[in-house]
Amino acid sequence: MDNSTTYKEIHCESALNGLKRKVPFGWDLNIYRGCTHACRYCYAIYSHAYLNSDGFYDDIHVKTNIVEKLEQELSSPKWKHEVVNIGGVTDSYQKAEETYQFMPEILKLLIKYKTPAIISTKSTLILRDYDLINELSQITYINVAATITTMDEDVRKKIEPGGSPSADRFAMLKQFRQTNASIGLHVMPIIPYLTDNRENIEALCVNARDCGAHYMLPGVLYLRGDTRKVFFDFIQRDYPQLYPQLQALYKTGGADKAYKDQLYLMVNELRGRFGISSSYSKPMKEKMLK
Repeated sequence: MDNSTTYKEIHCESALNGLKRKVPFGWDLNIYRGCTHACRYCYAIYSHAYLNSDGFYDDIHVKTNIVEKLEQELSSPKWKHEVVNIGGVTDSYQKAEETYQFMPEILKLLIKYKTPAIISTKSTLILRDYDLINELSQITYINVAATITTMDEDVRKKIEPGGSPSADRFAMLKQFRQTNASIGLHVMPIIPYLTDNRENIEALCVNARDCGAHYMLPGVLYLRGDTRKVFFDFIQRDYPQLYPQLQALYKTGGADKAYKDQLYLMVNELRGRFGISSSYSKPMKEKMLK
């Protein structure tokens, strides 16, 4: 593992975190707290405040008993086999997973207890577990989603330095298309003036079509709490020419309605042209009804 990163082994009281909003999933599972992908826009940076740490990118907390806790919860008579979202806060396939290897054991439990799941990642390490995910896809709903924001590798290396190259993420999705898993592209966030140009969105749509993605979900950058400072510090350092425009656009946490309306008009047009669905729930409903 990276010598500049600190890994702290901790025990969790539960593996699954119940969510107030139950659609499209009612439970979150996060193996790690903190994430070495170091995405400059990460909405979850605030979560490290509860650990009295400001090192979200390099102070990684590892829940070493998460497999045991998960089996307790999935084996309970009260468990209703609801969809579990894996990696909703921090990527379960970040660098630490190469060493700790919790995901194979978690997938084995999902198979054992026939539990549907969504896995979101920016890492091709997920291919290590291809056979287990394929097996799970034969018995219940499993969604494999890649977050990909740009096809410009120079930009990608700056905004997501710890993630896999975008082309490799699409290649990963294409491989999982050979299973019964639902395959998704999450274009989140679209960063105004940096990744929102038509050329980039069209390139993402072309790759989504070519890898057979079942759907594509876009989402505009939202800045709240500590994320706002981290993001604007990054912009001042790496893209100072964009700083005044972004400051003007983000007077609050979100971009204004006029900007978003115009952007989504373009995204929807391109998504339609390349025949890519906007519905993440359709594959889930079809699988769960069988």
